[in-house]
Amino acid sequence: MSMTDYHLPETSVPYHVGPQPANGNGRRPLHQLALVRRREGLSRRAVARRLGTDVRSVRQQEEQTADMALSRLYDWEAALGVPASELLADTEDALSAPVLKRAQMVRLMKTAAAILERAQQPPIRRMAQMLVDQLIEVMPELEGISPWNAVGQRRTLDDLGQAAQRCLSLDALLDLMDQ
Repeated sequence: MSMTDYHLPETSVPYHVGPQPANGNGRRPLHQLALVRRREGLSRRAVARRLGTDVRSVRQQEEQTADMALSRLYDWEAALGVPASELLADTEDALSAPVLKRAQMVRLMKTAAAILERAQQPPIRRMAQMLVDQLIEVMPELEGISPWNAVGQRRTLDDLGQAAQRCLSLDALLDLMDQ
């Protein structure tokens, strides 16, 4: 399977390596924040919370031609839990080998961390912990990588009680309609 055909198990958004076409206004895409956000299984509202901003700002920043400060790109990196290089728009050239290897290792670490987090049986937990430890040994910067987001995770009764007390804003409704 080539990287162009690679699909993450929790989403239907492909991981694409290769040229990105210019959008309708003729400006070159600068980033792929929306694509990565959807691939990570996060809503705009969740990202807005992590960035400390509102959904409208997230929507504006997700425009592929939106120019932003490098520091803001690093904020997105932390909010999405992916390397900044994955947020940048693909160029005509394929990713360099070190960047591609790091992206593959991050995805592998996210999978190992998800297995460790969700495993019920002690032998599986031990194997997953051993895999996480070995990945960190190979690439120390993988330490602290979060697991894949659980899509469709059930809420506790406490979460539902808090959700029922909150008012739904127009931005939240627009966010739901955009997905």
